[in-house]
Amino acid sequence: MDRRHSSRQAYRLIALLALAFGLLADSTAARANAISTAPLCGDGAAPDYGFTYDLLQPHWTVGWEPYASEQTVSEVDTVLDRLNEDLIAQTMILIKSQDEVGIRTNCAVHFLRYMQLGLPSGQRKDNGFVFLIVVEPDSIDVHYAVGLGLPALTARELTNLNRDAEAAYQSSHSMDQALLTLVREFDVVTRTNYAPLIYPTSTAQATDLPAGPVGTLAICGQLCLGIILLLFLFWIFSQMGSGGGTGFYPTDSTDSGSWGRGGFSSGRGGFSSGRGGFSSGGGGGGSPSRGGSGSGRSGRTN
Repeated sequence: MDRRHSSRQAYRLIALLALAFGLLADSTAARANAISTAPLCGDGAAPDYGFTYDLLQPHWTVGWEPYASEQTVSEVDTVLDRLNEDLIAQTMILIKSQDEVGIRTNCAVHFLRYMQLGLPSGQRKDNGFVFLIVVEPDSIDVHYAVGLGLPALTARELTNLNRDAEAAYQSSHSMDQALLTLVREFDVVTRTNYAPLIYPTSTAQATDLPAGPVGTLAICGQLCLGIILLLFLFWIFSQMGSGGGTGFYPTDSTDSGSWGRGGFSSGRGGFSSGRGGFSSGGGGGGSPSRGGSGSGRSGRTN
């Protein structure tokens, strides 16, 4: 009986182990199948085209971490921030390995649409732009996608930018050098074709006092009112100094938006420029967020 009982226990253990391994194999196969069926960049479809990126990014360059330094990416931000603030172009750069990309020109267009680059209205409507850098074993392949609102940027100019960035990488094998070459030349080309768009601001109109006796009387009246106000304030502070009455005492509150020892504090931590999707982080020193304004309409690609 003992031998039979032991044999049954062994068979049960073997069956449980086989079942566990079977379930594990099925789960692994399912995960591998899910990964293999994920669309490559350029092979996806609307509305997300297979992307899962946040629409607001800390940098205008996405996917840079394995290839470039943060210092270079910040320098790129400086150039592209100014192009965005001048309402010339909202530009992002996507860096991907060749095994993550299907149809390369489609990848650039899909990323422009997904990130909603370009102003949705106004004189510079649809001014989105994307550079796609495909990383190959010993080189890079650069493509672009242009928003409908940038017709002055010609294929010849933009293709030359692609080739110059590729040549910079080929000679240095440095993504940093390729990125800086690309954005600096892009800045020159775009500013040659488009000037910064500055909206006129309203200026306060000075009110001229009438000349002659009427004007003199008006000035005297204003001076008299000022003297009376100063005397009134002097009386209040004299009462405060002598302890009489219920004078006005400034508070020592540290609450946001109140007068205290340090003056007036608004209590608001960040600011938004409202000019093309660029907004700064909160009061804790957060990094800026960069993304599109909601257009995403694209035209040419190469």
